[in-house]
Formats: sequence, C-alpha cells, structure tokens
Amino acid sequence: MRATVSGLSPEQLWARPAGVASIGFHLFHLAGATDRLVTAGLGETITDAQRAEAAAEKTVDETRPALDELAARLDATIASVIERLRAFDAAALDTPRKLGRLELPTSARGLLFHAAEHAARHAGQVVTTARVVRQR
Repeated sequence: MRATVSGLSPEQLWARPAGVASIGFHLFHLAGATDRLVTAGLGETITDAQRAEAAAEKTVDETRPALDELAARLDATIASVIERLRAFDAAALDTPRKLGRLELPTSARGLLFHAAEHAARHAGQVVTTARVVRQR
C-alpha cells in the first residue's frame, strides 16, 4: 500500500475527485474497520478507543492526518491483526458472534471473511483514486 500512496501531496491525499471518498479517508477507515471487525471476529469486546476511532472517521477529511501517520497506523493495524490471527484457534471459526450495536448474528468465520473483503474493497479504492489524482 505504501508504494501506491508514496509521494502523494496533501492535496492529492485529501482530494475527492467526482465526490468520491478521499484516499486519506480510505486509509484511516481501512485500519480502523479492519481492527474492529477482527476484534469482533475473535470474540473480543470493542474498546472505547476503537469506538472513538470509528467516530473520528466522520471528521477525518477535516482533521487530515499526514500520509506518514496514516501509513504507520495501517502498518501497525496489519501487524497486530496478523499476530492476533496467528493465536486464534481455527477450530473456533464457526463460533457464533454478534456484530455491532444491532448485534447482528454471524460467526467468527463470517466476520473474519468480511474483514478481508472489506479491506480489499478499500485498498482497491486507494489504488483507483491514487491513479486518478496522479493524472490531474
């Protein structure tokens, strides 16, 4: 991901071509949502800090963290998730889980799969939007 965003100016990082979400938003959301989904998938409780991060997504286009900060946050999240998944017992994949405030029924497998699919979607948006803003 770093190669995709390397060298982007702050204007490019926070640009919203055709009204799409900024690269900065996607990077911020990618880290936070992945952490929250994996936390739920592993049967852990979402923390107040994770809730605050989710709330911060609503204003990240205004606070505009620097690219280095966003990339470091994403790198740390990925490293943490990998470490936590290594310790997870695969025999528990079909353990029932609940998602979010509505406590939607799912399983550990469903949440972990969704975390991966959700991350791929936002990573794809970063790649696509980076190509567009670099062409401008």
